[in-house]
Amino acid sequence: MRVLIVDDNEAMRRTIRTVVQDLADEILECSSGLAALESYQTFKPDWVLMDIRMKDLDGLSATREIKRAFADARVIIVTSYDELSLREEAAAAGACAYVIKDNLKQLARLLGPHRNTSSDQA
Repeated sequence: MRVLIVDDNEAMRRTIRTVVQDLADEILECSSGLAALESYQTFKPDWVLMDIRMKDLDGLSATREIKRAFADARVIIVTSYDELSLREEAAAAGACAYVIKDNLKQLARLLGPHRNTSSDQA
């Protein structure tokens, strides 16, 4: 399984990587929504773990753009903001889940059932 981690905080990217590394065959990291758009096209991840608040292009806008270009893209919003309005915006943008950074173990539960997505399709 290929995972793209998108967060402008390097320490948080490392933390997320630690949580999902046993589930992923390949992990790529980006620090902005713009970089995520470019990386998605070349890396073709099975999952995108997307922060909301970033410079250049926020995670909700990046999610919309990725979903517009790649309808089957699977994006999980990973954020510190536990607000109903943001959850609704994330769902409207096409995110399939919303995880609060205080509960990153939820990522393992979400990704675990999809462990060999890339390998199964190859």
